[in-house]
Amino acid sequence: MATTIKALVPTVPPLFKRIISLFPHEYFRYCFAYGSGVFKQGDACGSNPMIDMIFVVDDPIGFHGQNVLWNPSHYSSVKYFGHNFISKIQELWPAKVYFNTLIPIREEGILLKYGVVKSVDLIDDLYDWDYIYLSGRLHKPVLEVGVATGELKSSLLQNLYNALHAALLILPGCFTELQLYKTITALSYMGDFRMVIGENKNKVNNIVENQAIHFRHLYRPLLTNLGDYVAVPDGEAFDQLCAQDMSSESRMYHLFQLPKTPQQALVKYWRSHGGKRKDTEDVLRDLSKNPDVGDMLLICLRRIVFKSSCLQSIKGIITAGLSKSVAYSNSKINKMLKSK
Repeated sequence: MATTIKALVPTVPPLFKRIISLFPHEYFRYCFAYGSGVFKQGDACGSNPMIDMIFVVDDPIGFHGQNVLWNPSHYSSVKYFGHNFISKIQELWPAKVYFNTLIPIREEGILLKYGVVKSVDLIDDLYDWDYIYLSGRLHKPVLEVGVATGELKSSLLQNLYNALHAALLILPGCFTELQLYKTITALSYMGDFRMVIGENKNKVNNIVENQAIHFRHLYRPLLTNLGDYVAVPDGEAFDQLCAQDMSSESRMYHLFQLPKTPQQALVKYWRSHGGKRKDTEDVLRDLSKNPDVGDMLLICLRRIVFKSSCLQSIKGIITAGLSKSVAYSNSKINKMLKSK
């Protein structure tokens, strides 16, 4: 059965259209805004939280070349090495995103952080979860600025299914709809070292409890398509109990539907803990009979997220420059302290 992702916002607020106009948007294939500057996350800390956006482009060299001319102040001293060098940093370093942060948009009275990613790199992460970085952000509600088409649209939908399969392997036989969305949200935060030093420990709860209806718009149609494996009540309350089939056959189905990188990580984990050297399919069949497979998956996902979050943060020091990196880190820590 075909499924479409429902738009979370029927029209793009004028603010975001004005922001887009400040960039060489002819290179854009798709973009989205996310985070506390777009969707409320618990009690507000400050009147103007920074707006986060991702620009998806087919030609990062062309985009950076034009953007350095339009907005040279957005870049650190890296710009003096040329737009080809900027593009190489973006594409060769995990998680294949180039961020410019703490950008003042004075005419709007806001601060902006934006990332640039090549469309094929985003599609790969959505399908395979090599980094669970942008794919993790897209497990959660975002404000789409423009419409995804073609393979990008298909990969965005598959990424949501991926999140459901992973969450159902982790969850017990009975759970609430809210617990499901919290499990999905936590997938990309587990193992992220920034959660230790720079993020509110209640971030997952804050996101889900304030955006539950948006999560429902994303995932209810997909859950309907998984009706042979999970039952979700039709009621409006988010604390109603859902139930899933915990048989080895159902777990095997979810394991076979996982993205390639977590599958490979599970096989490596299984072999390193005494499992026989079977091929991937046989290992996944054996894992489906193991009641601890959800815990094993959690360990594997944490490792993927930890590696990508560390490398992306190191890259951020280079792309943002030391002073901006320190200022951005301080702003995150101050935000966390205010939330307490």
